[in-house]
Amino acid sequence: MTRHVRIAIIGTGFAGLGMAIQLQRSGERDFVIIERAHEVGGTWRDNTYPGAACDIRTDLYSFSFAQNPEWTRRYGKQAEILEYLKSTAKRFDLYPKILFGHELESADWQETDKRWQLRTSAETLTADVVVSGHGPLIDPAWPAITGLDTFAGPRFHSARWDHAVELAGKRIAVIGTGASAVQFVPELAKVAEHLSVFQRTPAWIVPRGDRPSSARKRRLFRTIPLLQRISRAWIFRLAEARFAAFAFRRIGAGMERLATSFLEGQVADPELRAKLTPDYRIGCKRILISSNFYKAIVKPNVELVTSDIRSIEGNMIVTSDGERHEVDVLIGGTGFNATRPPIARLIHAGGRSLADAWSPHMAALHGTTVAGFPNLYVLVGPNTALGHNSIVYIIEAQVDYVLQALRFQERVGAVSLEARADAQEQYNERIQRDLAGSVWTTGGCSSYYLDDGGRNTTLWPHRAALFRKSVARFDPRHYLIERAVPVRSESRVG
Repeated sequence: MTRHVRIAIIGTGFAGLGMAIQLQRSGERDFVIIERAHEVGGTWRDNTYPGAACDIRTDLYSFSFAQNPEWTRRYGKQAEILEYLKSTAKRFDLYPKILFGHELESADWQETDKRWQLRTSAETLTADVVVSGHGPLIDPAWPAITGLDTFAGPRFHSARWDHAVELAGKRIAVIGTGASAVQFVPELAKVAEHLSVFQRTPAWIVPRGDRPSSARKRRLFRTIPLLQRISRAWIFRLAEARFAAFAFRRIGAGMERLATSFLEGQVADPELRAKLTPDYRIGCKRILISSNFYKAIVKPNVELVTSDIRSIEGNMIVTSDGERHEVDVLIGGTGFNATRPPIARLIHAGGRSLADAWSPHMAALHGTTVAGFPNLYVLVGPNTALGHNSIVYIIEAQVDYVLQALRFQERVGAVSLEARADAQEQYNERIQRDLAGSVWTTGGCSSYYLDDGGRNTTLWPHRAALFRKSVARFDPRHYLIERAVPVRSESRVG
């Protein structure tokens, strides 16, 4: 017999765990969490590359309802963040609710039964409601390079780091200089015989300013939790203030001068410095945080290559200038396809997939619900990412919105809620108007924020606090509501 639950959550990263915890705290027990791996953690479980750490202060990059007084550093490292997620799942007794080793293969809305059928690699189950905590930065992306698949040596992506490959004394090539690469390149530079870093576009980099958390601070946070809440609020306000660099060109120019000064102080060679200097406005692409990337690039065993890669022949990387770079190991720091989340291909309703609905552009109401997909909630959905603050803050705001919707649905006896197409369209028109003319669309760069059509379907265009305000109240007027017992034509309310 097929198992049925009221709510099925997909993924055990911050989004999935946050949703599950708040359901449990609200008294809901009839839910499961579908997880393809065999441990919780999401991106912090999968990304184990050397130097992996967060770019957001740890007091803020954690749940507001489950703060951790034991952070050992200002910016948490991968292992510590993963341990936080594991301990939080244990604290709220979520492990019995998690279906480990269940990779989602399809989720289909059954219009007749008003429920979702979810087929996983281990079983099939049904649910009244599906909440996707899958996130967009899951499956690695590689560039289209002739001969890439035939590279004559170990090859892996930073999000699937192969720790069995011996790197000491090897000639290593890294493709990409994004947020992950600036963290692991300095670690590779310590052990490689020669390290070739292939850069397509330089990034604006600012110093990290990381430092250990003192035993006294940890003791105070442990004994007086209010102090940590005050610290968290202060860190949040500082992060919100950074949004001014995106909103106001003059403030952004000031940040550019600071970043340029940092570069000049780290890289003495004017030719190398020119290669590392962006020609677009700061904020157009993700601003990177690193105090040791430039130090690694100037090491004698490290080479920065800015010519395009033309092909790969055996263990040779051939660039457009005709140079041939012989390497033993190839590592991709080439990111993910944030505007085409893989899970969208697996979710179907009304004869089409979510990927079809999101072609050519992703769109959702409040970044959370999608017209044509009843009883589906997407956490970290379209236009919810931030360039200046913590995504955990956004997730918590979305979770609160989902809880409001579920309570409304129960209160009125609705078997389904579905975002109205006109409400979704009007909402996204406002988002795109606010993005028009912004640094992300006119800053002079291409970035993973933009889809193939050049539309920014990734970022929220305002301060994080305004997103929370926008989802503070569930408005049923924006939804199609189908009740359990139809009453004339009013059973489907607009």
